Amino acid sequence: MTRSPDEEAGAGAGDLSPSARRVQDLLDAAGLGHRVVEHEGSTRTSEDAAAAVGCAVAQIAKSLIFRAKDSGRPVLVVASGANRVDEKAVGRLIGEKIERADPDFVRDSTGYAIGGVPPVGHAVPPLVLIDADLMALDVIWAAAGTPNAVFRLTPADLVSMTGGRVETVRKG
Repeated sequence: MTRSPDEEAGAGAGDLSPSARRVQDLLDAAGLGHRVVEHEGSTRTSEDAAAAVGCAVAQIAKSLIFRAKDSGRPVLVVASGANRVDEKAVGRLIGEKIERADPDFVRDSTGYAIGGVPPVGHAVPPLVLIDADLMALDVIWAAAGTPNAVFRLTPADLVSMTGGRVETVRKG
């Protein structure tokens, strides 16, 4: 059974898995009161995460890692769970074509496996673009280090935490 975010805020903080604990430690250092919540079921996909926390798919801030083709730099696109990313638009925005990152590149550059990549705390600081569609929402949820951990935040928190640029990255 999943508890409400308010119930979760004070519960089980010491019981987090190591990757989720790393994210919680980063959030604690930011001092904004965000709490990582681990669920019994998967939050790997936007649909799974929305079902687990009881929100709209659009409120899931999915962290997608791409590789800049020329420089090899990691590019983090934090997109609404309801949107597909326009990779050509992202390439134009950063001035370099991008390609999908393989699982090894994702783990090496972020320190996390696909399905649990948080928007913060990456091993290699990425270039960050944030989906403009997220900015219209009051509350969003982001991955927190594992395929079953998330945390609640505001779009303004996301911009502040990541230093990302808000851009139109939605396909279509």
